[in-house]
Amino acid sequence: MKHFSAFIFSIVFVITGCREQRGSLPPVIVLEQQLYETVVGEPVTVAPQYENCGDGTVYLWTCDGETLSTEPSLTFSRNVRGEYWIQLTVGNSAGEDRAEIRIDVYDVAPPEISLPGAAAGFSVLKDSSLVLAPEVRSALSVTYSWSIDGTPVSADSVLTFPTDETGLFEVSFSAENRDGADEIEFTVEVLSPGDAFSWTFDRTEYGISSGRSLLLRPLDIEYPFDAVYIWSVDGNEVQGGQAPEYVFDITSEGSHTVNVTMRNSYTTASQDLTVIVLPAEGTYFRPAVGSSSPLISQVYEYTPAPGQFINEGYTAATSAEACDYAFQRLSEGQFVSLGAFGGYITVGFDHSVESGGEGALDLQITGNAHSSSSEPGIIWVSQDENGNGLPDDTWYELRGSEYGKPETWRDYAVTYYRPAENGMSIEWTDNRGGSGTIDYLPAYHHQDTYFPAWITSGSYTLRGTRLEDRIEDQNGNGSLWIGHPFDWGYADNWSETDPDIDKFSISNAVRWDGEPVGLKYIDFVKIQCGVQAKGGWTGEQSTELTLIRDIHLFEI
Repeated sequence: MKHFSAFIFSIVFVITGCREQRGSLPPVIVLEQQLYETVVGEPVTVAPQYENCGDGTVYLWTCDGETLSTEPSLTFSRNVRGEYWIQLTVGNSAGEDRAEIRIDVYDVAPPEISLPGAAAGFSVLKDSSLVLAPEVRSALSVTYSWSIDGTPVSADSVLTFPTDETGLFEVSFSAENRDGADEIEFTVEVLSPGDAFSWTFDRTEYGISSGRSLLLRPLDIEYPFDAVYIWSVDGNEVQGGQAPEYVFDITSEGSHTVNVTMRNSYTTASQDLTVIVLPAEGTYFRPAVGSSSPLISQVYEYTPAPGQFINEGYTAATSAEACDYAFQRLSEGQFVSLGAFGGYITVGFDHSVESGGEGALDLQITGNAHSSSSEPGIIWVSQDENGNGLPDDTWYELRGSEYGKPETWRDYAVTYYRPAENGMSIEWTDNRGGSGTIDYLPAYHHQDTYFPAWITSGSYTLRGTRLEDRIEDQNGNGSLWIGHPFDWGYADNWSETDPDIDKFSISNAVRWDGEPVGLKYIDFVKIQCGVQAKGGWTGEQSTELTLIRDIHLFEI
């Protein structure tokens, strides 16, 4: 795929006007936007609307103390790239109003194409609809070109792909303006009903302590039509019907083969799973001793989502190096960023952390939240059920204030795509038909890319629980973004009144159905960014962590 780096800018021409003339009231500035973008030598016009202006109204535009204009509108240009903050003051005999505007000046302005999901290609059912609508950022006049298997098919910005024939098709889309061009290439697969069904499994081998149950199910089911799912255990059918999930609750220790077969009117698919019933809880409990530390002893996984702090100030070529970096940062009390939604860190202790019982506070997980910034992280806990010292056992979510609410999405998955070049925003798609970008912010974080350097694949998928987007443009003009907090139960979450907002109870661990697990202790903790949101110039919301510890040992 060939993809040229570019950027956004807008040249706005609006007739400046006064909505209502009231000489006895101070003027009011009405701005449609606070951020403008242009290129070196290309003028951009900022033309607000005003209220309560009259013949005696005075206008003053300044930048770094320099007067730029005394007219109602400003036409601005610069021969040096940069970020320029413009102050506008408007006054009359009754008072004045002020506003601040940012104008970003870039070197050149070729178009930039964004089409999340294109890197992985698209699939669509025969005779159904697929509308391809790339976002093209350019303020200059742009020409477009679509081709399918090398044959030009359209000069429009949007293409309704023909789905009357099955097959795999090569598609290209280009956009060109005066300063250059951008092009993307991708595939579209048109499927027949018999070929369309697909599913995934998060793993094919599971372990569960005797006496507990396990929910087994395929994920991301596509085109099931009239599917029926047949489950069998060790060759004996145990469940059949339209429900794709099965609750495994066999208590006899040992390995069991579980098979799920999907049948619909067009095709059949089958998958074998292995479930190992392990010894009961407590078998591998590790009591704290005199030398035990309340702090974590190891970072097992550090897999952040892309974000503005990823790769900044450190170089990690492997997952092990990334874990070492995260452990060192936490040991020093410095923050570790999890990036955007789904980014996570998995840690363990040199002992089992005991539960103090219902409502007792067992874990402290501190972030860098403050009164205007909560970036909540979901907390998961796990026992070393198989005794191998690794976090490869069943994870249980710690219930927080938003658990079970309609606006909280479980099993939410986001796929992030490696950018074609450095300095580019990172595209993502989710399993609910959504898409977007993790914006590259060169004014504040200018490492080559926000895509984790130690992840070598072209894309990766993160799955978990997503909370409601609570970031707000407080002033309505993009200058102040507030990340509102949640009541309780999340990392990197702020409270003005609750001194224990960063302390958590193991007793809040729940099963897949929301029922308490009743864990007596845990060995591993996973914290995962629970929001997919961004706030203008502040970038993506990303959970940050500075401390993880066992409260019981700390209090001794």
